[in-house]
Amino acid sequence: MRFIHTADWHLGRLFHGLHLTDDQAFVLEQLIDLVRDAKPDAVIVAGDIYDRAVPPPEAVDLLDQVLSRLVIDLEVPVILIAGNHDSPGRLNFGARLLAGRRLYVTGNLPEACKPLVLNDAHGPVHFYSVPFAEPAMVRACLKSDAVTDPQTAMVAILDRIRSAHTTGERRVLIAHAFVAGGDGCESERPLSVGGAGTIDAACFHGFHYVALGHLHRPQSLAVNGDEKTLHYSGSLLKYSFDECDQHKHIYIVDMDAAGVCTREAVWLKPRRDVRRIAGTMAELLQGPTDGFSKEDYLEVMLMDEGPVLDAMGSLREVYPHVLHLRRPEVVAGTTSDRPNVRTTGDADLFKSFFKHVTGNDLTPDQETAFVATVDAMHTAEREAAL
Repeated sequence: MRFIHTADWHLGRLFHGLHLTDDQAFVLEQLIDLVRDAKPDAVIVAGDIYDRAVPPPEAVDLLDQVLSRLVIDLEVPVILIAGNHDSPGRLNFGARLLAGRRLYVTGNLPEACKPLVLNDAHGPVHFYSVPFAEPAMVRACLKSDAVTDPQTAMVAILDRIRSAHTTGERRVLIAHAFVAGGDGCESERPLSVGGAGTIDAACFHGFHYVALGHLHRPQSLAVNGDEKTLHYSGSLLKYSFDECDQHKHIYIVDMDAAGVCTREAVWLKPRRDVRRIAGTMAELLQGPTDGFSKEDYLEVMLMDEGPVLDAMGSLREVYPHVLHLRRPEVVAGTTSDRPNVRTTGDADLFKSFFKHVTGNDLTPDQETAFVATVDAMHTAEREAAL
């Protein structure tokens, strides 16, 4: 059995106010090409199909185009589940009708979690879809008072699946969750208030492959210290600047007769990369010298100590897709260290501000220049008032 594991498309995503639909279409075209070449038995999308519960029309149109090409043109079954960004009810609309065309959508948590059974030369493989669901929803669906948090909710769901599964047959779990020990990113929305939504990896025992969504960094985790069977394929694109060191990919998974799985990571080439660069304004305006494209989405660390007028406008003349500017971070003082603006003179206030912005102390020459400038301003104001 061969299947493709992908997740966290986040169609309709905004990145620093920029619509990423064209970027998402660019990498999804690569997915379609891969499906055409690899000829998998199924494609899995493990949640967060959209970036928000009510996606923009262009995101819905893109999903419609991609799924139509996969299911109708290439005749490959697609299995997708709702993530925490999706609206379960909206995604679930028409699920029974779509299943007739081999598009298997699970938005709402089903009471029984019956498997989708696909066959290969070695027999059946059971695919179990577990969409993201709040503990209260799981408690009501399964009619179990034991469900009080994300951990007990997942345990209840998986225990019910295992109790109904035919012994000895191969099984794949598709879920959207934050498994303890996983490495998160800025662009992931917390699954619960206070960050208490993690699930113990031990509860996923008994599956030959666990296709996970939610964490945007591709990674694998072990169950009870055994061979790693829990896998995050990661997000379709880099959705925050703290992901700039990641390489996004999707998995081609091959399962043998015994359920042993091997994975091949297929890298996705973005339309524009997401990078961080640093330097003084003079250095940056010389253009990229590291072989990277000036068309990438950039976060720029300005190393100039003094003020820079219209930094964004100047940088965008060379790098048209600068999205964020930063200054070097300095250790912030405590409240007691901050000067009292009502009792502190202009020179001392400026010294404190200069230290906060640059991390350096004001030199005597800089202090003299500041005092002379302020005195000249006060003199001009007095003369104008006469």
